[in-house]
Order: sequence, then structure tokens, then C-alpha cells
Amino acid sequence: MMNRRKTNTLLPFPVIAEATKGNVDALCKVLDHYDGYITKLCVRTVKDDKGCSYSVVDEEMRNKLRVRLIMRTLAFQIR
Repeated sequence: MMNRRKTNTLLPFPVIAEATKGNVDALCKVLDHYDGYITKLCVRTVKDDKGCSYSVVDEEMRNKLRVRLIMRTLAFQIR
């Protein structure tokens, strides 16, 4: 299993600049950078019929946050 833990490093400015221009590879890097944080925000606790609690990722919310990140990245203006 791959270690998905990220360090607290910033995205390089050229990646951000290219992502704002719509570069697909740069947008993928932005999404990868924030993937863990987005997933953490989307964890929900659900109970089954027997009353046992489980943590699951709300995929619908995860996809909405990913789309919102893409939209906000494309709308970001660098001066």
C-alpha cells in the first residue's frame, strides 16, 4: 500500500499559474495536492441495521468539492 501522507509543502507557483490557464496536468497536480484534505472533509459516520457505526467517504460531496476547486482555480487571477 502506498503512503499517501503529504508534507505541508506549498504548490510551486508555476503549477498554480498553469492551472489558472486551464493546463490539465497542472489542474491534476492541484487536485492531487488537496485530495487528502478533501477526502477528510467528506468522511461521514453511518449506522447499519444492527446499530454499528462506520466511517465512509461521501463520494457525491467529494466530487462536488473537487469540481468547486477546479472552478475556483480557473477563476483565480494572477496579477
